[in-house]
Amino acid sequence: MRKIEEVIVVEGKTDTAILKRLLDVDTIETNGLNMTEETLELIVKTNETRGVIVLTDPDYPGKKIRDRIQQVTNCKHAFVAKDDAIGSYRGKAKVGIAQTRKEAIIDALENIVTFKENQESISWQEFLSLDIVGNKKRRLQVFHQFNLGYGNVKTLFKRLNMLGITLEMVKEILD
Repeated sequence: MRKIEEVIVVEGKTDTAILKRLLDVDTIETNGLNMTEETLELIVKTNETRGVIVLTDPDYPGKKIRDRIQQVTNCKHAFVAKDDAIGSYRGKAKVGIAQTRKEAIIDALENIVTFKENQESISWQEFLSLDIVGNKKRRLQVFHQFNLGYGNVKTLFKRLNMLGITLEMVKEILD
């Protein structure tokens, strides 16, 4: 069983159970959007000692949790595609890590990213020239190719800059 050195931040107990079946891993659970200040402090301290990988659900609450953590510490991020994370729970459709295909979880952890704040590798004008705004297929292609999860146009622009991805790099994958 593969060992992950960093601690993985997940939303709940079910996510932890799934990861522990796949990997030798330690987790911190945020309790969804109910993450306390104590949990946030634990994440910051753990990131300083062992490192942290954030692996939240590919939905709005998951993004909010990820953004809140990123505001206080610069950690690693793993993203699963929304299409890989759809399943059912007690007869209802659900999107989450617990519903994600095992291969997609492993792939996400093999393609982690680290964001750098306050850099501009691609300007808004350059971004607009890529014909991504209003073209969901192209936007999703960029999200997927760079392992950036899922989001709207502004999220994509922000994440490209946080990773230092340039206009040329995006053009290369779109061509």
